[in-house]
Amino acid sequence: MEVTDILSKAIEHQASDILLISGLPITFKGNGKIIRLEGERLLPESCGDLIAEIYKLAGNRDMETILKDGDDDFSFSLPQLCRFRVNTLRQRGSLAAVIRVVSFDMPDHTELQIPDAVMNFANYTKGMVLVTGPAGSGKSTTLACLINEINHNRDAHIITIEDPIEFLHRHDKSVVTQRELSSDTRSYEAALRAVLRQAPDVILLGEMRDFETIKTAITAAETGHLVISTLHTIGAANTIDRMVDSFPPEQQQQIRIQLGMVLQGVVSQQLVPALNGKVLPAFEVMIANNAIRNLIRESKAHQIDSVIFSSASEGMISMDTYLLNMVRDKKISPEEAVNYSTNGDQMVKRLQAMK
Repeated sequence: MEVTDILSKAIEHQASDILLISGLPITFKGNGKIIRLEGERLLPESCGDLIAEIYKLAGNRDMETILKDGDDDFSFSLPQLCRFRVNTLRQRGSLAAVIRVVSFDMPDHTELQIPDAVMNFANYTKGMVLVTGPAGSGKSTTLACLINEINHNRDAHIITIEDPIEFLHRHDKSVVTQRELSSDTRSYEAALRAVLRQAPDVILLGEMRDFETIKTAITAAETGHLVISTLHTIGAANTIDRMVDSFPPEQQQQIRIQLGMVLQGVVSQQLVPALNGKVLPAFEVMIANNAIRNLIRESKAHQIDSVIFSSASEGMISMDTYLLNMVRDKKISPEEAVNYSTNGDQMVKRLQAMK
């Protein structure tokens, strides 16, 4: 089977990911399930041939990076079909690939059930907004929805720095400049330092990986830009602790002060198996009010959860409350609510009280 056939079948199966790994038949992931196609298991040689074919489809990309470093990230498009984000890697001495299927169309936040409290962050003109969650939780899709909302409604210069570019944004009311690591810039930090000289209004940073990138992003937010980025954390309190802890101890109090000034909100999300066999996003939304800014500055991030819980009137919602509402609306099972909750014991009690 040729690569283009595999990609077409993945779209037919509504797969989110394609796994090409030696010792397995061609495998798809979708709605939290693994689907193995009928056929022979891939041998190292045939897997390598398929991956070489992928590199040709990606504009004859050089395979030197995967052969030298052991992994490589890139993306490519097939006209009339779809866009694909690729991670190639070496495992057990052979080449393998994980391919994410990305639609050409911009995601619709209403169809994806992204709440208004999240989309409202597109109205901010300065500060920092973070979208957090584990890998594969839909962060990139939420970012794309926010950028799309800004693009359609504001006169702004939006600059994205991504690794790799997933969603292609067409210029609308805004001008959108999209930069990709390796092909357009050598690193997040280098691109971030340069972006301040490129007249941005909104900066999308695909991921904050180290304290240098976090520091530069905070500086960009301090200078009056809206910075939107991601972290692989769950919960607003954990996100703030993770950012602060990435700095040397002598710099941490200064970072707390800066974060207390620039942070506008944190969205945490995860994908939860639904009763209809699909997966649905669950969200926690923290909006940085005066109480939360004080807790950040005073190193009391552990108290943020209680502020979120008591601030529903301001648009905030905790992850466990969101999950509880999904059970009440018969979207997910009580068991899944407990599995994905931040406090399992408390969730069990709340579910019992709801009966």
